[in-house]
Amino acid sequence: MPTDATTALETTLIRLSERSDADIAAGLAELGVARCAEALLRETADRARLFPEPAAKTPVAVRLRLGEEQSAYTITLGGGTGEVAQGADEAVRARLTQDLVEFLRAVYGTPGRHDATRELLVTEPDRPVLDPADPDHAERAAAVTALYQLVGALSRPHRSLNELAVRFRSDKWGGHWYTPHYDRYFAPLRDQAVNLLEIGIGGYDDPDQGGASLRMWKHYFPRGTVHGLDVHEKRGIAEPRLEPLLGDQSDASYLAALALEKGPFDIVIDDGSHLNDHVLTSFRALFPHVRPGGLYVIEDTQTAYWPGWGGNERDLNDPATSMGFVKALVDGLNHQERTPVGDAGPSPAAHWERSIGAVHVHHNLVVVEKSVNTEQGAPSWVPRDVDPRSWYTAPERGE
Repeated sequence: MPTDATTALETTLIRLSERSDADIAAGLAELGVARCAEALLRETADRARLFPEPAAKTPVAVRLRLGEEQSAYTITLGGGTGEVAQGADEAVRARLTQDLVEFLRAVYGTPGRHDATRELLVTEPDRPVLDPADPDHAERAAAVTALYQLVGALSRPHRSLNELAVRFRSDKWGGHWYTPHYDRYFAPLRDQAVNLLEIGIGGYDDPDQGGASLRMWKHYFPRGTVHGLDVHEKRGIAEPRLEPLLGDQSDASYLAALALEKGPFDIVIDDGSHLNDHVLTSFRALFPHVRPGGLYVIEDTQTAYWPGWGGNERDLNDPATSMGFVKALVDGLNHQERTPVGDAGPSPAAHWERSIGAVHVHHNLVVVEKSVNTEQGAPSWVPRDVDPRSWYTAPERGE
């Protein structure tokens, strides 16, 4: 099972991929060539599951070079699996050889062509094979498909978020229709090394269930690190770049400590209890730890109108509800235009007014953009308490 240490290794490799060739080579040597190669191959095998695969398990021999050092591995694909083992069998039909520095860039680097040192080979039978029933024909076909899987995973195609939601059975498409909105806001961050936290993993109290959306995010952000927070232990869903965390979103002190350890975050998604006081507690604790330019998302805001969930269907502007709070955030966008009145004090949104650049409201979904909001207001000489129509006089009527 992956641990925090393996998640840290993935994060280190992502950062290393942005350095020069010499720095990457030195970093790989310092971290351990075998350790890094295996981590990169595990990630590749995981991504390969999104491509058509051979029906039977099929091995691919992989050789990765770093200077004079060469490491041999076997990735076995097909049958719904992706297994990585040290050593390469020379009898394997499909083979891939590549420089390890370039292989790192192919897996975790910024988008581009990363195949200049890649060599591909499918060994041919020593006789013509034209009959699909011939075992040699079937083995060769499986080898070609497995190699296609592997190279396809290294190409990192941008699959739609809808497709990924269906693939991993996330209710963000189907149970809800959130993925088109997410794609709109998240697409500019897709190739960045984002740090994402989602509250709510799913699967209730089963430690091996849930995580559908977390897997979706992991494949949507191929250079990202994904954290999932839940009140139930979810150790069984851990995998590289996907870390389950145990904690309560209603505990502000815990959330602040979590953010200091795992943050700052580029994206926070609240798909937790949906209880209104929990939603507000989480926002207040975590939004300060969202990076400028980052996004904070609140899902399932319909509970703002459900009394059993702490909502209020009688007072739609109740600041103790998620939507009442969001409406105050919208007013906060124009904080430069408002004049304090008496001793009323700041609005519920006042604490956030200078760090929120936009609030996007959709059906049951709110996206808050973090950015500096100090845009100047209207000129001071424009009167605020005079009817502007009094500035104009009707023209005299001529005889």
